[in-house]
Amino acid sequence: MIFPSTLQIGLWCIIAAVGLAASFFPAAGHLWYMAAGLTLGAALLDDFLNRRCPAIALSREVRHNLPVTVWSKVAVKITNNGRSSISLDIHDHCAPDFTVRNQPCSVSLSPGQCATLNYEVFPTRRGHYIFSGADLFVNSPLHLWQKKWFFPSVSETKVFPNFREIHHFSLLATHHHLSRLGIKKLTRRGEGREFHQLRDYRQGEGLQNIDWKATSRYRRLIAKDYQDERDQQIVFVLDCGRRMRHVESGKSHLDQALNSILLLAYVAARQGDGVGFYSFGGTQKWLPPRKQGDSVRALLLAMYDVESSTDASDYLQATQDLLALQGRRSLMIIITSSRAEDHDDLLKMARQLRRKHLVVVADLRENILDEALQAPITGFAEAVRYEALQHYLGERRTLLKEMQHAGIHALNVTAGQLPTAIVNSYLEIKSSGSL
Repeated sequence: MIFPSTLQIGLWCIIAAVGLAASFFPAAGHLWYMAAGLTLGAALLDDFLNRRCPAIALSREVRHNLPVTVWSKVAVKITNNGRSSISLDIHDHCAPDFTVRNQPCSVSLSPGQCATLNYEVFPTRRGHYIFSGADLFVNSPLHLWQKKWFFPSVSETKVFPNFREIHHFSLLATHHHLSRLGIKKLTRRGEGREFHQLRDYRQGEGLQNIDWKATSRYRRLIAKDYQDERDQQIVFVLDCGRRMRHVESGKSHLDQALNSILLLAYVAARQGDGVGFYSFGGTQKWLPPRKQGDSVRALLLAMYDVESSTDASDYLQATQDLLALQGRRSLMIIITSSRAEDHDDLLKMARQLRRKHLVVVADLRENILDEALQAPITGFAEAVRYEALQHYLGERRTLLKEMQHAGIHALNVTAGQLPTAIVNSYLEIKSSGSL
């Protein structure tokens, strides 16, 4: 495909202006014919010289794993293998779900010269994507035409939840700074439920910690040291139905829930627990709980292409599936966003799972609800809105109380509060030994 360049369009505009002037000054008519003929001849010659495909080698450098909603760099390397200089514009093919900046790029190459052009992509959705190639708009020798050539160069990448945020959380955890996120350290050394080791008795400790057999053997006070129980199983149950499609600050509830799951998975893995994953309502996946060094990576690979649907979630069917899939008692952490019409099914799901497992339900609410409560009431419409909002929140509070009465750990939080809330709930359960 060939296009007239900006230079050629400008020349024809000048010729048109000369022709207009010639209509008033007939003596200048021969100048117009001469200019038009020369321009047309040059354009035809330039088109003939530009028909051969340029000898270009194209390659691309892009990371195999990209974080969603984060700018990432892509590099395209171009080499001129021809015998003449060439100037061109390049537009690399990206997925429609990518926002791109610093494209198209322009470059001029001498024979044998290579150049690396950089641009950035901003993936808006997780999943598997392919870069198929690039369009090269090559300038003709006289710069009167631009011809479009497609050069294939296939690269594949996977867009994951924002693991850069998770890496930040992991660094905080490594340096024992999770308190910056509001995560509480609830247990102290020696106060867990599982025996860890023997040590010297410290003055002021309770007598119940003393190991009298070891004391008589060593003839000095010896105390038992405990730690939180290990080798337990955590199963994340993620609702991928239409309620989780709500977007706040450029991120859906589903994406924010996935980030929270990865954070808690990292914390649980450091505590020696196995982590698993089950999603329903949209993409349905099952990853059995596993306790391995790469358990968080396995969870990341299982979740990266999970998507929400426009359908309503079937809580009762998900309950039957979970009871069949997970036989060992575990901590089930359900993350959803419910409405009044969902409350009965969600409560039934939590109660049925509670018979065999320990259940935490994190029911997400929208930030706009909290903002609407703070808005001033200046008229009848605002008063009606406020009353409707109070009624809706009252229904959520009723559901919360019913779950707590049934022995279910229920959380009524925003998506931004979710990471801190579920990690704190996990640590409280670990410290209590109830799992």
